[in-house]
Amino acid sequence: MRLDPAICSSARLARDRRFDGRFFTAVKTTGIFCRPICPARPPLERNVTYYATAAEAANAGFRPCLRCRPDAAPGSPAWGLVSTTVQRALNLMRREREAHSIEELAERLGITSRYLRKLFAEHIGLSPLQVWQTERALFAFSLLRDTSLPIADIAFAAGFNSLRRFNGVFKAIYQRTPTEVRRERATVAADEKHAEAEPVNIYLSYRPPLDWPGLLGFFAARALPGVEQVIAGDTPEQGVYQRSFRLQGQRGVLRVAHEPDKDRLRVSVYGEGCGAVLFPLREKLRQLFDLDADSEEIRGHLQSDPLLRRVLQVNPGVRLPGAWDPFEYTLRAIFGQQISVAAATTIAGRVANRYGESFNAPGGDSLVLFPSAEQLRDADFSDIGVTRTRAKTLQHFVAATRRGEIDFDQPDLDDFCAQMTALPGIGDWTAHYTAMRGLSMPDAFPASDLGILIALGKESGAERKATPKQALARAESWRPWRAYAALLLWQSLKLSPSTGDNK
Repeated sequence: MRLDPAICSSARLARDRRFDGRFFTAVKTTGIFCRPICPARPPLERNVTYYATAAEAANAGFRPCLRCRPDAAPGSPAWGLVSTTVQRALNLMRREREAHSIEELAERLGITSRYLRKLFAEHIGLSPLQVWQTERALFAFSLLRDTSLPIADIAFAAGFNSLRRFNGVFKAIYQRTPTEVRRERATVAADEKHAEAEPVNIYLSYRPPLDWPGLLGFFAARALPGVEQVIAGDTPEQGVYQRSFRLQGQRGVLRVAHEPDKDRLRVSVYGEGCGAVLFPLREKLRQLFDLDADSEEIRGHLQSDPLLRRVLQVNPGVRLPGAWDPFEYTLRAIFGQQISVAAATTIAGRVANRYGESFNAPGGDSLVLFPSAEQLRDADFSDIGVTRTRAKTLQHFVAATRRGEIDFDQPDLDDFCAQMTALPGIGDWTAHYTAMRGLSMPDAFPASDLGILIALGKESGAERKATPKQALARAESWRPWRAYAALLLWQSLKLSPSTGDNK
């Protein structure tokens, strides 16, 4: 990825938080690389080199700054890479705890290992293994500094099955051992035994602005009974999101709170053995809250539209609410066909409580894990409040998922929508809405959505709502962020005296 040295220089000298995580500054005289917001005295321009990722800087021989902590920087936007194949490979690498071999990764992508190496060299400048090792070492550093997990558990959580290999990779990047980093932590206790009953806290940084109250409000209206909950605080910024989860065989509860003064979210993870899934859990949450979005770039593009500009003035930190699991969310999208948000949420809650697994969360609360496709293989859905036709659609979708006919790793919007609409009872609205929220595809656009059509009709002053054809024509100028535009259109209804339903 190419960087403009002039822009990078201006951003680091201004310590502009909008550029945090978008590039890193390596200082030749000290051998250290930093975030653009590093509080240290800025080095002379002739002594710096700019890198697009922390992995590139580390593999160029620079060690991470212990003051600004590159491990805590927000990630790059998902559309930042030129190659969708590389982006898909990175997503697969980050989804699992352990590393994939180049051959396994290439096979899942449907290309040769030689071509995969070529793509990584062209677009990132590193091999897949170098990216994996550096990202996992940075993640391990954050656990060493922010938690009291034993070092062996941290090595496992970071994807290393060998403590010796973990120590070797970590020392090569940080030029100190994990034990030395742990000793440097000012808050470390004399007794480092980890109590399983206590949560593990991890932190997710973002580039401001972030509309946390707006995100919580969106999730609160759709919270699955027994699975999700939005806990109100004294102020909207103090609200907490909570949900049960099952991830790679581990189950637990997570609670997410906002720390606006530090531009980050604090995630408290409860559950025995959940330390092993902290890395993929972190990646899921970054997508759920859309933390890697470039709000400034999105706003700059969409505000040329008068209607969207009006909403952006109220909500400059727009984020696209994602989903914990695409299978779960696709079911919810099917439930939501032609009914209200509240009704769809009620039906989804019935499915969770009828077919899901119950367990006692820390504190004694009884929670539910949303059922998997395998657990729903024999469900007939006839007694949950949907029509027979809708029940058949749900059965077809579950069966297609179990057969592997629905590819939730599909990076192409049109291909994914074609897979979905090939199933009986699933139309363009369901496919695009699933792509928009279930897969966080930024250009998905459910053009036939009633809320979108009402919003466009009101804006034009027409007595009738707009047509899907008119919505698609208007949305052409919003590419590649039509999903964000859809969200803003739904929000525009709340700014009017009369509000419409939005999913």
